[in-house]
Amino acid sequence: MCYLSPEKGAAVEIASSGIVPILAQSLGKKSLLTKQVALVVAEMAREAAVRDTCIEAGLVKVLVPLLNSADEELLLHTGRAIGRICFDNTAQQDQLVQSGVIPRLVAIMREYPENDPLVNVCLLALCNLADMDTAREALVEVGVAEVLTAQLKRAPDAERRHIILEVLGSLGESDVLKLQFVESGVPKALSEMIRGLQGGSDPHDLCSIKIGSNLIVSLLLGDESMQKCFGEGTGVVYQDVLSWLQSSNTQLQLSGALAIANFARNDSNCVKMLELGVVPHILTLLEQHVDEGDVSVQHAGLSALRNLAIPATNKVRMLKDGVTERIRTLLRSDMPPVQFKLLGTLRMMVDGQEEAATVLGKDEVLLARVMEWCEARDHAGVRGEANRLLAALIRHSRAPEVINAVTKADGVRHLISMATSEHVIMQNEALVALAIASAIDIDSMQESFQEAELLPTLQKMLEDPVGAVEVKFSALGLICSLANSSMMKEEMESLNLKETLTKLSGHSSTKLATQADTVLAMLSETN
Repeated sequence: MCYLSPEKGAAVEIASSGIVPILAQSLGKKSLLTKQVALVVAEMAREAAVRDTCIEAGLVKVLVPLLNSADEELLLHTGRAIGRICFDNTAQQDQLVQSGVIPRLVAIMREYPENDPLVNVCLLALCNLADMDTAREALVEVGVAEVLTAQLKRAPDAERRHIILEVLGSLGESDVLKLQFVESGVPKALSEMIRGLQGGSDPHDLCSIKIGSNLIVSLLLGDESMQKCFGEGTGVVYQDVLSWLQSSNTQLQLSGALAIANFARNDSNCVKMLELGVVPHILTLLEQHVDEGDVSVQHAGLSALRNLAIPATNKVRMLKDGVTERIRTLLRSDMPPVQFKLLGTLRMMVDGQEEAATVLGKDEVLLARVMEWCEARDHAGVRGEANRLLAALIRHSRAPEVINAVTKADGVRHLISMATSEHVIMQNEALVALAIASAIDIDSMQESFQEAELLPTLQKMLEDPVGAVEVKFSALGLICSLANSSMMKEEMESLNLKETLTKLSGHSSTKLATQADTVLAMLSETN
C-alpha cells in the first residue's frame, strides 16, 4: 500500500475510485496506518490532476496537525503530501499560513537539522510561501535567519544551496527581515560561501556565487543593514566586497562595485572608504573594462566613484589622486549607459571645485567628446548629462580660458539650447553658465550669441505665461550681463525688450518684478 505504480494515470484511477475521503478519515483518526496513509497521499499528489480531489476531501485540514508529530518519517510524508497538494494554489497556501504552518516548518528544521530529506521538504515549502506577506510576517517572529544560515553552511550540494538562497532572496525583500538577516549574520554566511566557491569553474558553483553576491547587494539597500555590514570599514562583508573588485569573476566585480556604491550612500562611509584606499581598486577595474569590457561593471564602477565624490573633502582628495585623468580613458566608450555615468561622475567631481573645472574645461579632447554627446539623438540621458557638464565647467571654473575653449568648441549653441529644456534645473544651470560667461568675456561670445538667437530665446522665456519664476529670474540675470555689449543692446532695442520687461514689473512674484525693474533701469541708463 505504500508505493504507487509510476504508470501514468494510476493515481487518477485510484482517486476516481472514491477512496480519497476514506484516506482523509483514516488520517483524522491517527491509527497505526497513519504513516502509510500519509505516504500514499504524498505519492498520489505527485499527479496534478488529483490535487483538487484531495482538497475537496479535506486532506489538507487533517494533514496539517500531523506536522506536530515527533516521528520524523511521518513528518516527511506529511510535509511532502501538503507541499504537493498545495503547490501553485494561492488560496490553499494562504490557508496553510493562517493555520500556523510557518512556525512549525522552522521548528522542524531547528529540531532535525541533520535530516536532509525532511529539511528539504521544509525549505521547498518556505520557498513556495516566501512571496506571501502573511508568511513573511509570521517568519519575523520565529528566527528563520539563524535556521537558514545554519543550513546554508551545511548545504551538501548546489541544489540545496539554491533553494536556501531563493528563500533568503524572497524574504530579504521585507525591510524587517532584511535587518534581521544582517543581525543574524546572513551576509557574513553568504560571504563565506562565496569565498569557499571562488576559483572553481563548476557552473552550479558559479551560479551560487552570482545569486549570493546579488543577495548581499540587495541586503545593503537598507540603511541600517548597510551600516552594520560596513562596520566602520572593518566588517568582514566590506573586506570581502573589496576583494571582489580584484576578482577575475565578472559577476563578483559587478556585485563589488554595486556594493561599494551602496556603502557610499553615507558621507562618513565615503570619507572612510577613501582613507582605506578603495578608489584605486575601482579605477583599475574600470580600466580593465574600457575596451570590449562589461558595460554593467563600468556603469556600477562609475556609480561608486560618483557617490564617493559627493563629500567636498573627497573631491579634493580624489583630484589629487588623479581620478579625473584615469577615468578620461572611458571617453572612448561607445556605450550610452557608460557615457551617461561618466558624464555624471565628472560633473560631480567638478562641483564646487574651481581647479578641477578649469583643468577639464580646457581639455580639447574632452570638450570635443562632450560636444558629440550634446547631440546624442538616440539617448536623451547622455545628451542631458553632456549639456549639464558643459554648464558645470563654466559655473565652477569661472575661468576666461574655459569660456574661450567652450566657445571655440562650439559649445555656446548647446548651452542656449539647454536653456530651453523642459527641465527647470537644466534651464537654470544653462542660464547661470551663460551669465557667468558673458560677464567675464562678452566680446568673444557676442557673435555666437547672435548666431544662436539668444536674445529672442530669452524674450520668449520672459513672455511665457506658464514659465517658471526661477527660470525668468535667471534669464533676467543673463540679460544684465548681455547689456554690457553695445551690439547686444542694439538687438535688445530692435526686439523692444523694454516692453517685455515693463510687463514683468507687475508680476505677482515681488522678487521677479524687482529684478525686472532693475534691468529696465540699467537699460535706460546705458541708452
